Amino acid sequence: MTPTPRQEKREPEIVIIGAGIAGITMAYTLQGAGYSRFRVLEKGSDVGGVWYWNRYPGLTCDVPSQLYQFGFAPKADWSSIWAPGPEIQRYHRDVVDKFGLDEHIQLNTTVVSADFDDASALWTVVTDTGETILADFVICATGVLHNPAYPNIPGLAEFKGKVVHTARWDESLDVDGARIAVIGTGSTGVQVVSALQQPARSLTHFVRSPQWVLWAPMHLRQPKLVSRILERSPGLHAWIYAMSLKASAVLPDVILNDTWRRRAVQKYARLCLRRQVQDRQLRESLTPDYEPLCKRQVVSGTYYRALRSANTELVTTDIARVTEEGIQTVDGREFPLDIIVLATGFRAHDYMRPMRITGREGRQLDEIWADGPRAYRMTAIPGLPNLFTVLGPNSPTGSISLQYSAEVTSRYILSWLDKFRVGEISTTEVTEEATEEFNREVNSAAKTTVWNSGCNSWYFTDSGNIDLWPFTRSKLTEMLTQPNESHFRVTRRQEEREAAGGINLASQRKG
Repeated sequence: MTPTPRQEKREPEIVIIGAGIAGITMAYTLQGAGYSRFRVLEKGSDVGGVWYWNRYPGLTCDVPSQLYQFGFAPKADWSSIWAPGPEIQRYHRDVVDKFGLDEHIQLNTTVVSADFDDASALWTVVTDTGETILADFVICATGVLHNPAYPNIPGLAEFKGKVVHTARWDESLDVDGARIAVIGTGSTGVQVVSALQQPARSLTHFVRSPQWVLWAPMHLRQPKLVSRILERSPGLHAWIYAMSLKASAVLPDVILNDTWRRRAVQKYARLCLRRQVQDRQLRESLTPDYEPLCKRQVVSGTYYRALRSANTELVTTDIARVTEEGIQTVDGREFPLDIIVLATGFRAHDYMRPMRITGREGRQLDEIWADGPRAYRMTAIPGLPNLFTVLGPNSPTGSISLQYSAEVTSRYILSWLDKFRVGEISTTEVTEEATEEFNREVNSAAKTTVWNSGCNSWYFTDSGNIDLWPFTRSKLTEMLTQPNESHFRVTRRQEEREAAGGINLASQRKG
């Protein structure tokens, strides 16, 4: 297919990959700025991203509902202070419907590859249906937690019962009266253990490394009176949201600095374990060998209680193998089972993969990321012109609102798209130098955070770097307010180059 000649002013063709928090935010931002030539390609059968794929029993957001929402789409009538997963997924669907974004979203569509053509400066996006789409810009909103991590346990495929990953839950699974094993801890493991303990005949939680668990009343309902007041007073609702954001700005301080705030949270974590688990042996088994907050903090009001139940057992002995009938640990003990639940998380550093992305001069993403994922300010990757990421490498986790980050990033990307639309640029690509400088700053700052205080977590990449945002929210806002063109290789439109004399048609500006 031959692309049409570029005009001085032209609205770009845009492909957004993913319809979770990041994709919905980017679509809303484009629509609000008057863009219409964009498509959102989503591999699931509905929107919501992680909240679409995760449907396991007990799924609950560990961020208060009034904070875990888009700034442009406040929801007054949350059912609970900490909303359950299905309600959050429905909220994402409602946002899409409210703003008419559905006409831009193509569901059940997996992107297989995206290839940049140097001559035409166009991306060719290919889907699993064989559809080919030409785009001026590709925006990857694929998120972090979408590719399940499966453990390499000998014999797992030979188990005669049911094996289910929490990120691909089988809703037809009958857990009543079943002998269930849960492998893995973290928020998912804690939530699913709490939910399955009562209906199970027996529940065995296999934990390689225990987690610190902060107690919180996760079951609390949001009073209907509060919902009615917020619905009738949008100004008050907006103020509460703004204050919640402002209050949450203290979280990076807890992570980044060894202050009284961090020590207070850590003291509370130790107090929760001591007060809720009286059995000394069980308490010792549940005591991590690292300080609280080193891993992503787990919040629950029911986990310790579930472990104290007569039908529940905590096992910290290593698993030797899975047999046809159950699990065998290295000490020779056998656990007969009906169901094995894998709460083993995600391949958190895949980002856009497994799709194949090929950029300038045939450079592939796997080559660019040979030493681990890296980007410039979470959103641009050297070697990939006119490609951006929303909630890409180093995206905040656990300390800054993902919705806020996605909104700031989307507006930043919009600034580049506006330059294209009015004819200022043809392509933009972050330089290797700017990317290296940013990543050196990130790695230096991350060394002094609580994340680097002695634990092994999924925050670490294979190269040993911490793939999080180790700065304050104000620095995030500052870095993503306006593009710094000196950090990019920018090509201008043909007409501008000819007006300049046409001396160097491949003229580029580097910073």
